[in-house]
Amino acid sequence: MTNLILFFNSFFSYLLLFAIIVALVVVACIAGAKWSRNSDAKTGKTDGPSMPDTVNINNGK
Repeated sequence: MTNLILFFNSFFSYLLLFAIIVALVVVACIAGAKWSRNSDAKTGKTDGPSMPDTVNINNGK
């Protein structure tokens, strides 16, 4: 019975450590996305390619 209690103690200890690491990764991803979005907004970047306002077509003339 003592071995079973020691096993569960060790198992839940590693499970708690894993949960903390997963929570830190999620927070880091959210913070990185927000930081990237703010950085792109400051430099004026858009999500896609920019298109010109007008297109000149000479039709072979």
